[in-house]
Amino acid sequence: MASDGGNIVNLSSFRKMSREEKKRAAKKQKDEQAAANRVRFGRTGAEKKIAKLDRERILQDHEGKRRDRTGEGNADGEDEDGGTSS
Repeated sequence: MASDGGNIVNLSSFRKMSREEKKRAAKKQKDEQAAANRVRFGRTGAEKKIAKLDRERILQDHEGKRRDRTGEGNADGEDEDGGTSS
């Protein structure tokens, strides 16, 4: 039985190539999805800077409007005259 060399299939090589092709296809799909996400959800540096400044401004406004808790009673629930607050 003589083989002509072209009909012999090396299964281990075939499996390896198939696995590599799957990996390449998955990586290509992930890269395409990442590019689409960058376009869809990405923000420019100026937009990020504006958002950061807005957050800081909101926090400063919030801190400025906080009530001062001194004089409202002690932390243990007693009034200044020694009674319990109700």
